[in-house]
Amino acid sequence: MAHCIVPEAEEILDREFPVLDKGFVRLVDYLGGDERIVQAARVSYGKGTKSYREDKGLIAYLLRNQHTSPFEQVVFTFHVKLPVFVARQWIRHRTARLNEISGRYSVLKDEFYLPDALDLAAQSTDNKQGRAGEALEPEAAQEALEVLRAGQKRAYEDYSSLLRTLAREIARINLPLSVYTEWYWQIDLHNLLHFLKLRMDAHAQKEIRLYAEVLYGIMKKVSPLTAQAFDEHVLGAVSFSAQEFAALKNLLRGENLDAAGLTEKEAARFQEKLGL
Repeated sequence: MAHCIVPEAEEILDREFPVLDKGFVRLVDYLGGDERIVQAARVSYGKGTKSYREDKGLIAYLLRNQHTSPFEQVVFTFHVKLPVFVARQWIRHRTARLNEISGRYSVLKDEFYLPDALDLAAQSTDNKQGRAGEALEPEAAQEALEVLRAGQKRAYEDYSSLLRTLAREIARINLPLSVYTEWYWQIDLHNLLHFLKLRMDAHAQKEIRLYAEVLYGIMKKVSPLTAQAFDEHVLGAVSFSAQEFAALKNLLRGENLDAAGLTEKEAARFQEKLGL
């Protein structure tokens, strides 16, 4: 296989794409692109004389039918700066390789994530792990921001003071989850798509969703045909359980949704999938 160069990707190498108030994502390197995917899928035939349209159709076919190994031939290396609480969600995706800045070797910077006032909300009443849809009133939001800001300032002052008498590995332990960290994160395209599917979902926490959206924008530069197929067959698609599929057939026959035997919660989720 010839070395794959993607001009659009070359243009954004080492460019910092800002995320949140102090974070960023940077594409450090990439290996392959759409061309590498079709080369891998057609390994018995070589590059040949396949057209753009045929390549696009093949990639869509591979993604639609979950033939994942050709996508594993494309690899990304990202440099990411992110708050620790986002990093701890991110690290749940154990299909990548990473190297993170060490607070044992380095003095951590006085950099903390402070949300925008419009992103502050109370706990959701119907989602145990998320915030409500409506932001706090401006006065309450400013009070909350002052508490966050004061806590971060105090924590870093304590950290700086402890560094004079304690080892860095101990001095750091009281720093809050809002402190920024950095890492190099290397992942193949198949597993990146899985990450994006989960973290671009509306139910994901907003902060990590913003990072996922930037990653997706970068991925589009490297593998635009894959991005088109991903939009069509993953982001824009809906899956149904067996019971939901039976309910769908009932609706198409003009029958009442109640005949499907769905619980109230199941029916609400089903209607949400249908956009009703």
